[in-house]
Amino acid sequence: MQIRDLPYSDPGDPDVRSGPRFLVWLGRKQLRGQLKSMSWGLLHQCSLAGLPPAVGFAVQAVVDRSGSRLAWAGGLMAVLGVLIALGDTMLHRTAVTNWITAAARVQQLLARKTAELGAALTRRVAAGEVVAVSTGDVEKIGWFVEALSRFAAAAAALVLICVGLILYLPSLGVLVALSMPLLALAVLPLLPRATRRADLQREKAGKATELASDTVAGLRVLRGIGGEELFLGRYRRASQEVRKAAVRSARMWSLISAIQVLLPGMLLISLVVYGATLVRDGRIEVGQLVTVYSAASLLLFPLRHFEEIAMAYSFSRPSAQRAVRVLSLRRTVQPSTVDATPAGDLYDPVTGLMAPAGLFTAVVCGDPDEAGRLAERLGGHAHASADADRAGIGAADSAESGAPDPTDDATTAQKTPSVLLGGVPLDELPLDSARTAVLVQDKDPVLLSGTLRELLDVPSSGRVTTEDALSAAQCGDVLDSLAQASVATDGDPMTTRITERGRSLSGGQRQRLALARSLVTDPEALVLDEPTSAVDSHTEARVAAGIKALRQGRTTVAFASSPLLLDLADRVVLVHRGTVVAVGAHRELLRTDPRYRAVVTRDTDDEIAVLTSQDAIKRIKTIEEIEERA
Repeated sequence: MQIRDLPYSDPGDPDVRSGPRFLVWLGRKQLRGQLKSMSWGLLHQCSLAGLPPAVGFAVQAVVDRSGSRLAWAGGLMAVLGVLIALGDTMLHRTAVTNWITAAARVQQLLARKTAELGAALTRRVAAGEVVAVSTGDVEKIGWFVEALSRFAAAAAALVLICVGLILYLPSLGVLVALSMPLLALAVLPLLPRATRRADLQREKAGKATELASDTVAGLRVLRGIGGEELFLGRYRRASQEVRKAAVRSARMWSLISAIQVLLPGMLLISLVVYGATLVRDGRIEVGQLVTVYSAASLLLFPLRHFEEIAMAYSFSRPSAQRAVRVLSLRRTVQPSTVDATPAGDLYDPVTGLMAPAGLFTAVVCGDPDEAGRLAERLGGHAHASADADRAGIGAADSAESGAPDPTDDATTAQKTPSVLLGGVPLDELPLDSARTAVLVQDKDPVLLSGTLRELLDVPSSGRVTTEDALSAAQCGDVLDSLAQASVATDGDPMTTRITERGRSLSGGQRQRLALARSLVTDPEALVLDEPTSAVDSHTEARVAAGIKALRQGRTTVAFASSPLLLDLADRVVLVHRGTVVAVGAHRELLRTDPRYRAVVTRDTDDEIAVLTSQDAIKRIKTIEEIEERA
């Protein structure tokens, strides 16, 4: 796989049973690239290993005053220099290719999982962890894959050089060969402690990242309540904890590096002393001592790869474990038995909520959290949220321990019946068809950075134009403000860039742009959770009328408690404690159902109990008069 061929047509099905298993799977998927990098590494290392004999041959030629042998030694060193340059260049190229392609594979897997889970992902995994996995963790995993082939080449070269030294000069070669395993394994007792400290550092860094992400996301609210200093203090403390953990981790790794310098130095000193004794006694020649000393010095270079692979693994293992936690999450989907996208009534068997096809249905819930959960269910996200909350993010851990996975299809399918669209369970639809059939806009929609045209360039049926959607969502003032802010685009609001999450816009403007985006898609069933909660009453009435007019003949469900929107709905459904308890028109329910009246008029139970029937009638008439004037 070459970098120019990215992205992968299919990144594969990863082994998510544990972090190390995922790293092994990743290495197997790039076996050809690993072998290629290892081959160039062997050429590089063996060419380096050829320099000591050439240098020793040259020194002995000078001692013997042989010009021809000195010329041969010079030519040999020139050839070895070319091979070293070639091997080092190609090793770097192939190793970096392995790093980039491995990182790209992990990013594609994460992107695929994000698309599969949708909005349920951040409810199952903290946003800071998702950011950490998709940025820093991907780099660390790629580092391990890249270092693996260079380590394999270094280990093979180490064995070959030691064997060669034993055959060339047993008296010194045996000393070098026996010392190499000790030098390579001397730091192993320190690695577990170094790994634990590195894990603690990354854990604290992840928490600091999550805290920073939450602070930035709620910066406007923090400024409104004067909480900037409070959160700044929390982030300072989190940053100091990260710094202290990083210093403790660095101390351990510096100790490991010191040992890797001290022990080889002691070997070289012993080699020189013993070799000089042998030369003095006439048992070996000066050129032989130079050859062995040079070879032992060069052996320190491949030994460095042992330290690097240990560091790469200690850093990449927890990163791989975090990636596995995300990749092991599943969206519970039954095998698809439906070819075409169904049409018809949207029905929830759990609550009894029925949204007839082609009508505008308003749903009133006294509990906003209950409304949010029901909206998710109508979009087919029930298992991705409720079951995931019970299961947590330990799917990989349960798989390792042999315990049944709480998110497994066979178990979750029996917990909660699926929502039906036209009599067909959403769980039985292919993911693409389910998302085409039902679209849910939650109460806090996200606007991605980019131009307004890019924001509204979403998969759609093509029946609703951008202009109609913006008009129905009452975005005229939003377009005017974007046009005024657009200096470099000649006042065209469609080419004006919107900052991340639309932070340059007000809450009502963001909400209406998100509504326009949902209207453009024109799904078979559109579910809106509090679509007008951030706008004033006059705009709210126009938005509600626009939605009803634009969605004429299409199924629309709006969770709301505003009388202005409820009065425009074709039918209103009251959900109390997870069950539909009343269905009818808005004005009818105001007169006949005290629970509905309590939610819509914000009355408490005590206030309802003391109201006489005559007082209730007067209050209803007053509300009707206010609505008529509005």
